Amino acid sequence: MEAIVLAYIGLGLMVGLSGIGSIYVVSISGNAAVGAMKKDPESFGNYMVLSALPSTQGLYGFVGYFVMSGSIANDWITAAAIFGAGLAMGLAGLFSGIRQGQVCANGVAAFESGHKVFGNTMILGVFPELYAILGLLVVILINGAIPGLLASVAG
Repeated sequence: MEAIVLAYIGLGLMVGLSGIGSIYVVSISGNAAVGAMKKDPESFGNYMVLSALPSTQGLYGFVGYFVMSGSIANDWITAAAIFGAGLAMGLAGLFSGIRQGQVCANGVAAFESGHKVFGNTMILGVFPELYAILGLLVVILINGAIPGLLASVAG
């Protein structure tokens, strides 16, 4: 196997897993919003925001792709770094998205029941988001470390 294949697998995991996390949870919170609109259609704006909040994980994976795609090379050190970054971002996006979607769906259900929890749900929904942001930061840090890794091996 060529090293570049490992790098592209990493990029695929980065975008794919983050995207799956967003797809899955946007539909969960969207389903909760549709159910809530049966009782309270005037609150559509609040439901829409809570349903869209978990979509950011997929965007972080997409941004991570552009950060790392400029570093692709056919050497094992770079390929391993890109694979590791892709796995880190992909898993962070997948699992933080799932948990964020659950928080948002529960917020929709509580809001629909008459509890004024929109702001609190937004705040609590940000906590899982932070781990997706950390995953993106890991991608940026690994991308910055690749030249140093190559220099240490060559020198």
